[in-house]
Amino acid sequence: MRVVVIGATGNVGTALLRALADEPAIDSVLGVARRLPAMSAMKTEWAAADIGTDALEPLFRNADAVVSLAWRIQPSRRLNELWRTNVHGSTRVFDAAARAGVRSLVYASSVGAYSPGPKDRRVDESWPVDGVPTSFYARHKAEVERRLDRFERDHPDVRVARLRPALIFQRASAEEQRRLFLGAFIPSPLLRRGLLPVMPAVRGLRFQAVHAADAADAYRRAILGEARGAFNVAGEPVLEAEAFATALGVRPVSVPPR
Repeated sequence: MRVVVIGATGNVGTALLRALADEPAIDSVLGVARRLPAMSAMKTEWAAADIGTDALEPLFRNADAVVSLAWRIQPSRRLNELWRTNVHGSTRVFDAAARAGVRSLVYASSVGAYSPGPKDRRVDESWPVDGVPTSFYARHKAEVERRLDRFERDHPDVRVARLRPALIFQRASAEEQRRLFLGAFIPSPLLRRGLLPVMPAVRGLRFQAVHAADAADAYRRAILGEARGAFNVAGEPVLEAEAFATALGVRPVSVPPR
């Protein structure tokens, strides 16, 4: 089986390459990134491509599955640039996969695509995916979900699985994740346990997380299986802001939600 992984150098992509390297059913992998990486992975060859502008169909020929992981969060002030990759680029991946005759398409959606829901219970995959209007990340994820709905109607011969994971973490990507979630507000040296005295804890904030290795295993199963549709991917337990403070050994300071 041949698999193309778009966004293969990111947090989830690197974990997925490791999972596919250990999977006997996978013969070869093409990792696609905007720039060729210095890293290597078993069974994996590399290609450089920008999903917003470059020809993708040649990369997908003879592939049994395409996994679409590419997504940009920074620079957050350049929304047109982010849209070009996140929404326009994802749409180009879907269309190129269909033209190339790919049988299985696995898309990395997110719990961020969901509309606001209750804080006291879980929701399943039938919950509306209209996003949160104040978050460009949520708006982009929700728009791609709508486009993927149309793609499925137009291409019933392509099996589509969309995974909606919670926040994904792994130690190897700690610095990348610090930049994404904390930016320049908390310098990396201060995140060493015991150096940061207090940390804001927004009242009512609840979230789930999943390790990158577990998320990668979910993608591996989606690639190899025959399941179609949407699948939530999250670990237990449900976390609150105080959990971050505890992990860092600091005192949480309660602040009201915006």
